[in-house]
Amino acid sequence: MSLLVKSTPNGRAIVKVTPESAGWKHVGFEGVRLAAGESLNLDLPSDREGCLVVLTGSIDVSVGEENWTNLGGRTSVFEDRSTDAVYAPPGSTFVIHAHDAAELALASAPATGKHPARLIPAASMKRMVRGQGSNTRYVCDVLPETEAAESLLVVEVVTPAANSSSYPPHKHDTDNLPVESSLEETYYHRIDPPQGFAFQRVYTDERDLDESMAVGDHDVVMVPRGYHPVVMPHGYRGYYLNVMAGPHREWHFKNDPAHDWLMPR
Repeated sequence: MSLLVKSTPNGRAIVKVTPESAGWKHVGFEGVRLAAGESLNLDLPSDREGCLVVLTGSIDVSVGEENWTNLGGRTSVFEDRSTDAVYAPPGSTFVIHAHDAAELALASAPATGKHPARLIPAASMKRMVRGQGSNTRYVCDVLPETEAAESLLVVEVVTPAANSSSYPPHKHDTDNLPVESSLEETYYHRIDPPQGFAFQRVYTDERDLDESMAVGDHDVVMVPRGYHPVVMPHGYRGYYLNVMAGPHREWHFKNDPAHDWLMPR
């Protein structure tokens, strides 16, 4: 099975990954488009929490008795600012109305219902610069492990043209806390300009998994295990929304020993 999930260029559904389609246990991801004035209900199963991220556009959202208006507002995921997100517990329904053309991402993972629905405002999200030189990238923590959730971890990353990201290659596929955690992961890619592409490789030490992909705008790469670096060609910026989940809600990774010398000392 290919780890690359191609997107649909037109229509409401952009791309979707379920535990069943991925052949794993934890991460679910769905990307959708809404035209101005459109409404949509997104239902969570009774055993999965969700995080709705407003990638672009402006929307109203309600979950149960909670209502939030004018969320989001970015015209592009490459704008130098955070967006809004909404967390909801299992069995919830996101009731969404778009003020203008919007692109939304719904991340999901197993949960029992320990946390209520809440807004995750843009102002609360931690932003940082990671790496240096041609390994510089710009990170926004949408739902990190320091914020309430049962399984989900969600983060945005922008990689400048001709730079690498998720690099040096690292993995998080072994339940060996606190050295390394076991987390499935999806990468939802956006490319600027959109006719470009990113390169992503997913591989293990044993090379029993070793897949290299040219990834287009709106495509998803699934990372069930192994190292998973991303490289942007000259002239094209990359964005990806990462969703991670596993048996423990902690992010601890291990660099590929062959490339660990690239880390600053």
